[in-house]
Amino acid sequence: MSLSFITKQGSGIESVFEDLAKLRIAVFRDYPYLYEGSLAYEMEYLKTYAFAERSFLFAIYDGEKMVGATTCIPLRDETADIREPFEKAGFNIDNIFYFGESILLSSYRGQGLGHRFFDAREEYASSFGTFRTACFCSVERINHPAQPVDYRPNDAFWIKRGYKEVPDLKTTMEWPDLGETISTPKTMIFWMKEIE
Repeated sequence: MSLSFITKQGSGIESVFEDLAKLRIAVFRDYPYLYEGSLAYEMEYLKTYAFAERSFLFAIYDGEKMVGATTCIPLRDETADIREPFEKAGFNIDNIFYFGESILLSSYRGQGLGHRFFDAREEYASSFGTFRTACFCSVERINHPAQPVDYRPNDAFWIKRGYKEVPDLKTTMEWPDLGETISTPKTMIFWMKEIE
């Protein structure tokens, strides 16, 4: 396997938007997201990262194909649905870095690349010297009929990395589930970790 790795910041991320959008659609189709994605929506959504000077992308390519990627952005620069739970809970959002997707095609998993994603984001966030906390969110699916029998959530991996679930810190996002055309609300729960 001959993999190459790239990093991009701010507006530079726009140069790989289409690759990132296609990867997001492919990976998020799987449980628990069950995302019926569209390229048009993805390209619009990703503009948040191009507009933020301190946003960051770390991506993995196998030849010409993006097979894994992760992003992060200062929480201040994120969309309102991500910022507002922290603001309402009294957090200083200027001290928090938000970790976006961490996605990898299934055939590339189990090789330590997930740890590289977290290492890259934590190092980047820490490099500014002003961010004290990293956070991300994950979808909450309870007794969902589409859950595979052999499904293993990422909780153990996140806990091993030092992240703690904050059950009281939630937001709602909307997207169409597989086979649907109308977006429906999904509860998202945040995880947090203090960084140096």
